[in-house]
Amino acid sequence: MKKWEDLPVEMQLPEVREYYDVLNKKKGSLFLKRVFDIMVSSVLLVILSPVILLLSMAIKLDSGGPVFYRQERHTQYGRKFRIHKFRSMCDGADKKGSLVTVGNDERVTRVGKVVRKCRLDEIAQLIDVFKGDMTFVGVRPEVGKYVEKYEKEWLATFLLPAGVTNLTCIYFKDEDEMLAGVDDVDREYIEKILPIKMKWNLKGIKEFAFWNDIRLMFMTFFTVCGKEYREE
Repeated sequence: MKKWEDLPVEMQLPEVREYYDVLNKKKGSLFLKRVFDIMVSSVLLVILSPVILLLSMAIKLDSGGPVFYRQERHTQYGRKFRIHKFRSMCDGADKKGSLVTVGNDERVTRVGKVVRKCRLDEIAQLIDVFKGDMTFVGVRPEVGKYVEKYEKEWLATFLLPAGVTNLTCIYFKDEDEMLAGVDDVDREYIEKILPIKMKWNLKGIKEFAFWNDIRLMFMTFFTVCGKEYREE
């Protein structure tokens, strides 16, 4: 983690300092976290290569267009990167509606429905984890449109790389259904859902520990398998 004075100026705020001091005392856990990310992502990319190949073929045959959905997101220190996700919607979907997916979204393809239900689109993010743009457990990367609405304290979420999963992925696993039927999806997300997510994101930073990451990865796996978790 960078020294405080080396952080982007916009992050050098009293509201962020509290979280920085917590993480700065856990350099050992942060080192283990990165080693774990590199080792596990590289192994999984090899093991899951047949699945990756089959998914790529299914997406191509189903709707043509690119296999991956590449969108600009924000990660550690507010840096921009282009995320990898297996495409589950029609090509150019972000230009045909909200950046947030809602229930029964017509932009979702036939294969995409299965991909989203089983969260197979996230497998592609192993590439981002290996590269260091993401980590297995951390705050989900947002698009600039929503980052612009961040409160000062929320900038603390940029102290760590963006994550594939965290508590909000577990508690908001049916987010698309929650937004179904809402007239102004973006407004609903920014004003009601995002603040609740940030409460859990900031809580996760304060309680960060390497073994908590492992626990959350298992919770995510069981959630995909159908287990329900309620907010603590």
